[in-house]
Amino acid sequence: MRRVSRKKTLSLVKELDAFPKVSESYVETSASGGTVSLIAFSAIALLAVLEFFVYRDTWMKYEYAVDKDFSSKLRINVDITVAMKCQHVGADILDLAETMIASNGLQYEPVIFELTPQQRLWQRTLILIQSRLREEHALQEVLYKTLLKGSPTALPPRSDASMEPLNACRIHGHAYVNKVAGNLHITVGKPIHHPQGHAHIAAFVSHEYNQMFQYFITVVPTRLSTYKISADTHQFSVTERERVINHAAGSHGVSGIFVKYDISSLMVTVSEQHMPLWQFLVRLCGIVGGIFSTTGMLHGFVGFCFDVICCRFKLGVYRPREVSLYCTE
Repeated sequence: MRRVSRKKTLSLVKELDAFPKVSESYVETSASGGTVSLIAFSAIALLAVLEFFVYRDTWMKYEYAVDKDFSSKLRINVDITVAMKCQHVGADILDLAETMIASNGLQYEPVIFELTPQQRLWQRTLILIQSRLREEHALQEVLYKTLLKGSPTALPPRSDASMEPLNACRIHGHAYVNKVAGNLHITVGKPIHHPQGHAHIAAFVSHEYNQMFQYFITVVPTRLSTYKISADTHQFSVTERERVINHAAGSHGVSGIFVKYDISSLMVTVSEQHMPLWQFLVRLCGIVGGIFSTTGMLHGFVGFCFDVICCRFKLGVYRPREVSLYCTE
């Protein structure tokens, strides 16, 4: 009884076979079919290799949300060289509430204003990178993937011992500010704070040309998550403006460098994405099945057109031609 039930089950399974096997004696091969098969196999191999490179690559996903972290501090890194002596220049930071941020982290270093050839090369390289980033926005993803892996971006130190006088002041360091709008300014005189505000006290300094340099910066909090690193950083966009201070011509103001920054309320989350393995396998199956189906239909259509052109199209049962013989004496 068990053998009979097994045979019935096996026969039932065979009847459900959706892929019937055709005997080789009923299969007809041709040169055109072999050519199409070679083309199909070559296309499958090429597209499979290209799909593998796509599977290995990653891309950046951008998500936007409201920045709820309002209690943390924002670190501002400063590295500016001013063509004035350090005793005549001062830097301070004021936020939106007119609160003066302590600038103890900023250092004043007497330096030579002219750059060495190595420093000029560093400056030209940095300007070139910034200009390319403005034009090619796709380079931003390359920087995200290689963040903290490249060469240092700080100004290289002066290697030669020059005998030129120290006619400039390098203000460098960092300061922690609240996540509200503020103003970093570098102008003549050392900053002091008093109940009515703040002021810069300095001896009388005369310049032939007084200029005001203004930079308007929008800072966007950014959370970066890649397969190599995970960091909380910031992006920014800047608009610059400069004008000459000439009170006689009606152009009033204070000469100096003014950096006005504002913090965006939106936070950008940048995460590195990778194609999952199951999706890669599904795409491979789609490539193989699509090419076989397409080449099969094209081969059948080309063969049909060839038969029509050559007058060999057969419809229904083949009918032999009737031949009439005429005998002449």
